[in-house]
Amino acid sequence: MNVTVQVYTSSSKDCRSTWYLSQQEGMTSKTHCSACLRVLRQRQRSSVLAPQLALPTLQQHGCRLFSTSSAAPAAQVAPIKTPSPIPVHQKNPAPPANPKKNPQRVESSPTSKLAKAVRQRASAVTETYVAYGACESLVNECAAKADYSIPQTQEKGVEIPKTTDGEDLGVGTGWWYEELGLTPTFNTWAQITFLHMYLLTVRFRCFPPSHAPTWHQHLLDHFFYRAEERMTVMHNVHARAVRNKYLKDLFVQWRGLTAGYDEGVIRGDAVLAAAVWRNVFKGAEEVDLRKLAMVVSYMRRCLNRLEGAADENIVGGDVKFGDPGREAAWVKVRSKMMDQPIKDEELKPKGKAGS
Repeated sequence: MNVTVQVYTSSSKDCRSTWYLSQQEGMTSKTHCSACLRVLRQRQRSSVLAPQLALPTLQQHGCRLFSTSSAAPAAQVAPIKTPSPIPVHQKNPAPPANPKKNPQRVESSPTSKLAKAVRQRASAVTETYVAYGACESLVNECAAKADYSIPQTQEKGVEIPKTTDGEDLGVGTGWWYEELGLTPTFNTWAQITFLHMYLLTVRFRCFPPSHAPTWHQHLLDHFFYRAEERMTVMHNVHARAVRNKYLKDLFVQWRGLTAGYDEGVIRGDAVLAAAVWRNVFKGAEEVDLRKLAMVVSYMRRCLNRLEGAADENIVGGDVKFGDPGREAAWVKVRSKMMDQPIKDEELKPKGKAGS
């Protein structure tokens, strides 16, 4: 029968006991003191949590491990392996080839997510307030070019004069009314304001795609605020349903003239003049073509000036439109194309492709 005995000598004062196990006839006996019990518990806890620290723990309590037989001891302590130093050139190893197996640390705290969302949305929120204030000044500049008044609205019991089309007739001054001969009515004011708003809209298209729609929307909103106020104060249109009907008609006109002016800017002055004739002059038959050409030249010059203006001036609402009457000198200049003969191919109607 092979019996293995483990003897632990405790460093406690006047305490010396032996813990042995006897495997004879299947019997097991245990005898220990409180000091040795603490040592054994400490050893078991250390071997579970950190096996490499078992030997220092036993040595610290003054215990020794030996066997009375030539067989291997019942418990062996694994030697402590000191990690080899990392070479200097490998202190910053390359990132793993597969990021899914070794994911990088990502800041996912609520604070970091909130800060990231605020950074992304701060520019959009700020842009809205800037566009709102700037577009208010820009619409005021556009509306002032064809402003008019109706003196009869300040007098009680006085009927407002009407045009042949049934529109309220007002009193207006400036080039558009005095030189161009337009009638000072609400519809004329809206069309001339739309013309200048279109010039600003073309300039807004040069803004980043994320900002341009905000400026377009605020420009249009401010116009409709002015239009509804003018209906109520100057034309005594107090019924909301009637005002909404007029505002819807104005929006349809805005969409139509925007498409017409875009086509004219791209295809040439003749197409642009046709769009101006339909909207500003209401398609009247008796129109001075030189004055119509002055409006086209005025639009071209304004587009050129707005294209060269800095974004800071546009964003700050620092835009002033000039006098269309200055275009008279340029309209009188004879075009070189008028001296060129007309070719027969130009007189033939252009058929559809493939016909």
